[in-house]
Amino acid sequence: MTLTRVLVIEDDPIIGEMLTLYLTEENFDVQRVETARDGKHALDTFKPDILLLDLMLPDASGTELCAEFRHLTAVPIIVISMKPSVTVRIQAISYGADDFLVKPFSMQELKVRMEAVLRRTMNLIPGGVKAPASLPQHDSHHAPPSSSGGLTLDLERRTIVLDGEHIETTFSEYEIMKLFYQHPNRVFSREELINAVRGIDSFINDRAIDVHVTNLRRKLEKNPKEPQFIKTVWGVGYKFMNP
Repeated sequence: MTLTRVLVIEDDPIIGEMLTLYLTEENFDVQRVETARDGKHALDTFKPDILLLDLMLPDASGTELCAEFRHLTAVPIIVISMKPSVTVRIQAISYGADDFLVKPFSMQELKVRMEAVLRRTMNLIPGGVKAPASLPQHDSHHAPPSSSGGLTLDLERRTIVLDGEHIETTFSEYEIMKLFYQHPNRVFSREELINAVRGIDSFINDRAIDVHVTNLRRKLEKNPKEPQFIKTVWGVGYKFMNP
């Protein structure tokens, strides 16, 4: 039975020890580090399945940490922070975090949120154990991407393929894009898009949806100000068109 690997980047010794003990007792394989530098190193050596990230570390701080770690890994990121500001939550999610917990928080709630994120992204099965142990390794036998015109989805890698190039996204961006892709030309309200990713973005709202769409346009469109794929339907929401 393979345990889910959790990387905890937390410099507070009390909180860090509590997280380590609790998650270990809940059958997770846990490694804790205290700095952003050690966390980046552990991505390669420990190869975690999920990352718990404090935003205030000795060698780095702020929501930009989410962007740094999202650039380095595709695994889910849950931010744990003393800052309750809605602005900070939205910024963290916009920069790549998949969920946000404000300290102090319930350990049971943390576990439930971890499992919710992993269920949506890595096929978690009950008890904190999943298969396979890490993101799939891809070779000539992996399933072909779902195809439609110039833009496709690679369902295994959870990436968007544009003109043969894999475009990395956050998990929430991918969920929104998958919904668009499965229903071309259908207009989705912001509320429908919120419901599509609820459980990944715990604090998602209309503004967060607009940020995710803006980020998708930057990644996919030749001219984000004149989008060809994701169109705004004023007063309603958005729709996807695949030229």
